[in-house]
Amino acid sequence: MTATQAPPQAPALPPRQSMPRRGLALVRNTWRGLTSMRTALVLLFLLALAAVPGALIPQRSLNAQKVDQYIADRPTIGPWMDRLQLFDVFGSFWFTAIYVLLFVSLVGCILPRCLDHARALRTAPVPTPRNLSRLPHHFTGEVDADPASFADRVRTELRGWRVAVRTGDENKSHHPGEITISAEKGYLREFGNLVFHLALVGLLVAIAVGKLFGYEGNVVVIADNDAGICSTSPAAFDSFRAGNIVNGTGLTPICVRVKNFKADYLPNGQAEMFTADISYQAGSDVPNGPWHDDRLQVNHPLRVVGDRVYLQGHGYAPTFTITFPNGETRTKTVQWRPDDAHTFLSSGAIRVDAPAHMYADPDERRKHQIAIEGLFAPTAAFDGTLLSSSFPAMTDPAVAIDIYRGDTGLDSGLPQSLFSLDQDMITQHRLVKQARVNLRPGQSTTLSDGTKVSFDGAKEFVNLQVSHDPAERWVLIAALAMMAGLLVSLVIKRRRVWVRIYPSSVSADSTGERTTVVEMGGLARTDQAGWGDEFDRLRKRLLGDTRER
Repeated sequence: MTATQAPPQAPALPPRQSMPRRGLALVRNTWRGLTSMRTALVLLFLLALAAVPGALIPQRSLNAQKVDQYIADRPTIGPWMDRLQLFDVFGSFWFTAIYVLLFVSLVGCILPRCLDHARALRTAPVPTPRNLSRLPHHFTGEVDADPASFADRVRTELRGWRVAVRTGDENKSHHPGEITISAEKGYLREFGNLVFHLALVGLLVAIAVGKLFGYEGNVVVIADNDAGICSTSPAAFDSFRAGNIVNGTGLTPICVRVKNFKADYLPNGQAEMFTADISYQAGSDVPNGPWHDDRLQVNHPLRVVGDRVYLQGHGYAPTFTITFPNGETRTKTVQWRPDDAHTFLSSGAIRVDAPAHMYADPDERRKHQIAIEGLFAPTAAFDGTLLSSSFPAMTDPAVAIDIYRGDTGLDSGLPQSLFSLDQDMITQHRLVKQARVNLRPGQSTTLSDGTKVSFDGAKEFVNLQVSHDPAERWVLIAALAMMAGLLVSLVIKRRRVWVRIYPSSVSADSTGERTTVVEMGGLARTDQAGWGDEFDRLRKRLLGDTRER
């Protein structure tokens, strides 16, 4: 380095952005990443993945008792799963977060595409490229026709295409008298794609509205024409799941009576069809209007006043009559839980209070309550005294029961299982076993104090589900729109074709007419499969018997 040369200077650093600008850039980049199609696909995959635990793990909204048993069987991991809301997947914070992010991503991704598509529909097809021979498929030929008349012919053959005809001045061509035709079709492909994604957004919105404003109640009804359900309050149901904005008031009034129930079975015991004949009132018919007859079957619900009544399941409700020493009787019919789905061997319990005037002292009356616990078989099969069931239909019913006397806990106000007795009561000898017997319909047993317990047979019960979803029609419409949009986007293909027509510069032929040069090129915007054969067929239709040059 000479004395006259200045030392090299380091390049100047760019000015540091201010905090507001850096924050704005972070928000902008985050929004761009969130609203990209790649992010939407990832979120859609995560939503499907997040729904898997809801199908594999018991959900509290469907069966709270099964969830409690699941946690009790897994005392270490069960409470942690509960904290992570794995027993309420579809209402959990993490499932809701994925759901909302997917909704925002789809909206932010689709709206700009809709605007771009609207602008594309108003824009004329792109001008003809200068060198058509560079396209994957092209053709050059000659025809004995006037350029203008031949261009009209080509324009007529392109019916159904979006066409733009340009003259030589517009094209800035070097060929005097040149006419170019730009044609494009397949705009419905992008339209179908947009319809699919907009319908997906609509489906998400409809499902969310249904979850917010819908409700679902389940109730067991004895099929004997005397029992029924009126859906005027959540208290009328055995279990009730309300939407986040439903407070239990304003339920759609529906009253249902179950007249009878019939189950059809194959010879191997497999269920073939369940049918329940019902009568119902709905809307303004409640409570003084006429009753209407209908029939419920699996997947064939009653649809009335915007609600649906489903036949969910069935089982058996044994009937027992307890005759106390003073001659008073108590008859109870209570549904028992099917423990075997193939043979309908069922278990359950019944609690009966003693007559009040037999025992003036309430404490004494509690000591003489009757409790029954055991098994019911619709088609009895005995191995000695051990009862089992050989067929799900009620052809030869029998029960195997333990009979207790003592405090059943009816007056305690504490919740108890419908299908089993409180084992603490038995352990504390507040309930004392009096007998263990097997009974068929009409048979009875007498306890040491003269109390008689009779088995009167059994009735069938059905499990009805009343479902209210104000957005179910919109879910169907959105699903159909998704299928239609997907079909259109798969069937329609984007194609571009250009035709350049200009008089030949060579001398006239033997007839004295100048020939016209025709150049044609085509481009597949999307699917390339079969485009070569399609281009050849299109060329023959547009250009006819044009001589190849």
